[in-house]
Amino acid sequence: MTVSIQAAEDLPPIKRQHPLKETWGNLRRSWMGMLGLSLIVFHILLALASPYLVTQDPLAMDAQQRNEAPSSEHLMGTDKLGRDMFSRSMVGGRIALLVTMLATALAMTWGGLTGILLGFLGGRTDEYVMRIVDALLAIPWLLVLLLIISIFGTKPWVQTLTFGFTYGYTAIRVTRAATLDYVTREFVLAARARGERKRTIVLRELLPNVLDVLLVDGAMTWSWMLLGFSSLSFLGFGVTPPTPDWGFMIAKNREILAIQPWAIFGPALMLSSLIIGINLFADALAKALGLDRSQGAPV
Repeated sequence: MTVSIQAAEDLPPIKRQHPLKETWGNLRRSWMGMLGLSLIVFHILLALASPYLVTQDPLAMDAQQRNEAPSSEHLMGTDKLGRDMFSRSMVGGRIALLVTMLATALAMTWGGLTGILLGFLGGRTDEYVMRIVDALLAIPWLLVLLLIISIFGTKPWVQTLTFGFTYGYTAIRVTRAATLDYVTREFVLAARARGERKRTIVLRELLPNVLDVLLVDGAMTWSWMLLGFSSLSFLGFGVTPPTPDWGFMIAKNREILAIQPWAIFGPALMLSSLIIGINLFADALAKALGLDRSQGAPV
């Protein structure tokens, strides 16, 4: 018995890997996750560098080169106003990325903290607020976006606040459900017994434990926002013309689809590749964190 205890004491301590390194290691082993991350990084870098990379002015019109097929001068041809589609496709995602990334951060911040607080408080406050959230989620999101933007305009800051406010309700539901799994755990009960303030318990005890769920939900929300932003642009409620935007370009060039399909192919390819990349990364991130994305809960 003494020998066994002495042998156990001589064993080196187990080195636990940092959670971030462990998650990154799991992501690196997923080729789909790395492909998605590569697409996301590519689009972000392209949005930053595209004004310096384009060889044609994306706003310049040429009536003599309308609806032209791809050539050495215009790699994706021109639209019905004679504008270079390759240059417009490259810079067409700058505002969409800026608005949706800021709006995603806003939605995850206020929606996530609200959901954690409701799950922690419980009782009638939680019940009443969640009934309001359910009622708001029952309203078609596109109608809400159209109503707000038609009243306050299509400026980027208005769109950022609109998307951030509208999509924050899904974050409330997701983080509240995740928080309910932790409010009865021993470390939360011990914090309450010590007399910790509610803000301290929410920020120090609950937020770190539901952050993985919030990150995966944020990635999915970002893809939904991109679709929503492009839908508004398709309907004419997005960016102000003649600023290039993928959704607006698809809407305006669908009239010449039969004679110049490249005018739609470029922006459609850029938008779809970004959304596919986000979804691939979200799936891989959920698996790396040990989450079931369909339920938003640990597996």
